[in-house]
Amino acid sequence: MEAHTVNILEIEELTHDVRRIVTEKPAGYSFNPGQATEMAVNVPDMKEERRPFTFTSLNSDERLEFIIKVYHTDGVTDIIGKLKVGDDLNIHDVWGAIEYKGPGYFLAGGAGITPFLAILRQLSSEGNLDGNMLFFSNKTKRDIIAEQELKNMLGDHAVMTLTRENHSNYEYGHIDMDFLEKHNVDFSRYFYVCGTAKMTEKLVEALKQKGVSEDKIVYEH
Repeated sequence: MEAHTVNILEIEELTHDVRRIVTEKPAGYSFNPGQATEMAVNVPDMKEERRPFTFTSLNSDERLEFIIKVYHTDGVTDIIGKLKVGDDLNIHDVWGAIEYKGPGYFLAGGAGITPFLAILRQLSSEGNLDGNMLFFSNKTKRDIIAEQELKNMLGDHAVMTLTRENHSNYEYGHIDMDFLEKHNVDFSRYFYVCGTAKMTEKLVEALKQKGVSEDKIVYEH
C-alpha cells in the first residue's frame, strides 16, 4: 500500500472534539465523494498506527480536507487532535463503498456525516441537490458538525435530531423506523447510512425488513 506524506496547512476547531484539517494533495491523487483513506501520524513510532478517515474536500480541490473527531481513548485521533500546522501525516490508498447513486435519504450519526458532507458538497457544486434529504443525529447541539453549511445547502431538507438534549429548534430521539415513518419517507428510494457500527447495522436491517432492496442501501460493508 503506497504511502504519501502530506503537510498540514490549516487546522480549525469545528466543535469541542472535532477538527478540520487541510493538507497538501499529492500529485495525481484522486478519489470520489464518500471515499476514504487510512491515515497515520508521520513519526517513527506511529507510522503503522492507521485509522480510516473520509475526504470532505472535493476531488477538484487543490488541497485535501479531513474532518476528524478526536477520541481521547484512541491514541491516533488523540495525537491528531494535538497536531499543529506544519506537521506531517501519512495517507494511503483510496477506498470505500459509499458513493452517490441517486436521490434519496442520507441517515447520519455524529462523525458519520463526513462521507455525506463530501457527496452533498459535490451535488451542490453541480446544482443537483434536488430530491435529497438529510436526517442527522447527534447527542447534543454542541456536537453537530457543519450545521449551518448543511442547512444552507438543504434548507428544510436537513433535519437535525438530538438524543441527549431537548432543544426547541431540534427534533428529539434516534433515527429509527418510527422516525423515518413520521417523516413520510419513500421506501422505494435510495438510503445512505453512516454512523456507529450499531446504528448502521440496526438501520440497514430495519430498511431491509421494510422491503428496501440491498442495492438501494448504500453503506460501508
